[in-house]
Amino acid sequence: MAEAAVRGVPGGEPRADVASRLELARGVLRGLEDRAAGVRPVAGPEADGRVLPVAGPLARLLPAGGLRRGSSVAVLGGPGSTSLLLALVAEASAEGAWVGVVGRPELGLVAASEAGVRLDRLALVPRPGRDLLAVTVALLDGMDVVAVAGGGVRAADRQRLAARARQRGAVLLALGPWPGADVELSCADAQWQGLEGGSGRLCARRLRVELRGKGLGPGRAGRLLLPTDGGGVGGPPEVVVPERVAAVAG
Repeated sequence: MAEAAVRGVPGGEPRADVASRLELARGVLRGLEDRAAGVRPVAGPEADGRVLPVAGPLARLLPAGGLRRGSSVAVLGGPGSTSLLLALVAEASAEGAWVGVVGRPELGLVAASEAGVRLDRLALVPRPGRDLLAVTVALLDGMDVVAVAGGGVRAADRQRLAARARQRGAVLLALGPWPGADVELSCADAQWQGLEGGSGRLCARRLRVELRGKGLGPGRAGRLLLPTDGGGVGGPPEVVVPERVAAVAG
């Protein structure tokens, strides 16, 4: 599995040596590229206009109808944020895109698989340590989507990573606040279904996904099932007028 390959040590424990972690990430990337054998399109500025697919309910919210290559997308923390992250990359990975996640040790392969992410297209670097920036740059050079923990990243480093994503035609997914992101997504009003009368089984979560971004004015929002009873994302969303998003934000 990709996670085991990235961690690279028995029992899933991270290597102590910082330099070895970076070299390990590069080695995994080389291995994934060898296995891809030309599956990934050549990245570069000419690929920036291409859009990676997302599930239909999310496509109706995102301004490009998907994840636009070369863009940066911030997924703010809070209930539902991990499910939203996985929902954003599941459709793309199902169609052959490579996905990397950096700095999220709590993200597991079971949850990713249940969300529809192809595990043979997923690489996890859970504990990059002080090499978070270098590891993310290395993965942006060879993957279609790279998600990175955004907390504590300096403004200059954010700009460097965003520029690298534009240059390589990749999508940079920031997990947490990311000033300057092209699109910002957040979850609110999360409510689990399935415990009517105080008993039962949690089967689905209904929540509100709010979107703001460059050129979108006050923004937009919709209510989704994330996850649905069978995993993944359900809808269609009830699109809310921009004024309502502004009122909630205030």
